[in-house]
Amino acid sequence: MIGLWDKALGLVRALWRELAKFGAVGGVAFLIDSAVYLWLITGPMDDSHVKAKAVAVAVATVFAWIGNRYWTFRHKRTTTRTRELLLFILMNLIGLAIQSGCVFFSYYILGLQSAQASFISGSIVGMGVAMCFRFVAYKYWVFTGDPQSTPTRSAAAESAARTGSAESPHLIADADILYHPGAGGEDAQAPGRPRD
Repeated sequence: MIGLWDKALGLVRALWRELAKFGAVGGVAFLIDSAVYLWLITGPMDDSHVKAKAVAVAVATVFAWIGNRYWTFRHKRTTTRTRELLLFILMNLIGLAIQSGCVFFSYYILGLQSAQASFISGSIVGMGVAMCFRFVAYKYWVFTGDPQSTPTRSAAAESAARTGSAESPHLIADADILYHPGAGGEDAQAPGRPRD
């Protein structure tokens, strides 16, 4: 039992940054999804809770694509954006089916037809199940680039070499953004870089 606990703890340590970023992007996407869904089921789509859930998820997915591609999994992007986008859409369609399925089950099978019941089944239960599915899908099927070969990784390595940082991965510092090799003649120096 201790070996299983150690393995789980090791996995959490390895994934905590991705999980935290995924959670932050997901939290904002949840707020977007919830706001749009509540507005739709209490307004223009009050007679179609399942379709309203689909629209709300689609709106939140646009935000999630941007946040996950350019922040959460930026170190695992591939050069084939089209492939990533198509897989991202496919995985979100599956997530949409999970969430809408929860609303369908609650609304039509259990007979819970209030806006509150639909919100809980779609935006709490359905979102939780779909979130677990999406993290695994994004990590292992969508964003599958080699972290060592991405442009971000090579730029970070160059930045680490210039600043003398041993951190891994090294994020590009503001000083590196301001440093332009060759600009200002031979005496140009990166801020924070020791003189030779």
